[in-house]
Amino acid sequence: MNIKKIITIASVVLISILMIYGLILLKQIFSANTKFTDKEVYIYVPTDSKYEDVKKIIAPYIENMDRFEMVANKRGYSDNVIPGRFLFTKGMNSYELVKTLRLNSPVELAFNNQERVENLAGRVGSQIEADSLSLLTSFKDSIFLKENGFDEENVLVMFIPNTYEIYWNTTAEKFRDKMIKEYRNFWNKERVAKAQKQGLTPIGATILASIVHKESVKKDERPRIAGVYLNRLRAEMPLQADPTVIFAMKKKSNDFDQVIKRVFYNDLTMSHPYNTYMNVGLPPGPIAMPDITALEAVLDPEKNNFIYFCASVERFGYHEFAATLEEHNKNAKKYSDWINSQGVKR
Repeated sequence: MNIKKIITIASVVLISILMIYGLILLKQIFSANTKFTDKEVYIYVPTDSKYEDVKKIIAPYIENMDRFEMVANKRGYSDNVIPGRFLFTKGMNSYELVKTLRLNSPVELAFNNQERVENLAGRVGSQIEADSLSLLTSFKDSIFLKENGFDEENVLVMFIPNTYEIYWNTTAEKFRDKMIKEYRNFWNKERVAKAQKQGLTPIGATILASIVHKESVKKDERPRIAGVYLNRLRAEMPLQADPTVIFAMKKKSNDFDQVIKRVFYNDLTMSHPYNTYMNVGLPPGPIAMPDITALEAVLDPEKNNFIYFCASVERFGYHEFAATLEEHNKNAKKYSDWINSQGVKR
């Protein structure tokens, strides 16, 4: 056999070996490499994670770590880990897995009905990497509060309840800064003008909206209730809002887990900044996070001559309104008799 033929055979063998190796390599790269049964799972990579950390995080979801590592090394991922939330889908191959770990998937972060800024911090902290303590610290930062015209009592007004698209690894400060931008976007010239028409600032309008929100779950009734409170403010009467008394009781006892369904006369005489029976005007801060309908009710209230209202015993969830104290006392007695018959003590 001559040299030329030997070289030809050797070349064919080498090419065959390379082709086989290539096919094996392609199979390793592009064959499915997941072992979870769900259609999809989210992977969370904390800030400052290293490649070894990522391998431990994804290990429960990867069928063959060697195949993943081969692709990760070739694609330079092992030296360029990024934090965030990443979506793995069932049947992904190693190439797709590495590619996905470079595509930070945003969170649809939602919050509403939070009673205090502490509750909000906990709610947000359950949805992003920043914990509740770091969030609360950023919310109450004295420099931030002063620069934006808030204080620790009213800073909750800054947060407009909604669903926001945000990255999971967003820091507490960046989340807070996003929220102040959303606040400014919400309080555009038109809304500020509407608040001013009612004699309110955006902060004051939100505080009043929090009371309206707590007074009624019936959205169609909220403009009427807002109208009543605005009538009282203009007449320089105490708001006399039971929800503020309940909030004051919780705040004074530092027990926000208690359920208070009934307010008694002795409660109304409690000395506290949030007790609107003892103080004229708005309380120093919101008593909850009002939703958009409550805010809209304050900005576009019903024009009426009502000064009083109490819960209705004929239309549960709604209220009976009155322009005179005599009429109100009749409505109030009817409600008091009913609630006594139900045995509600507190």
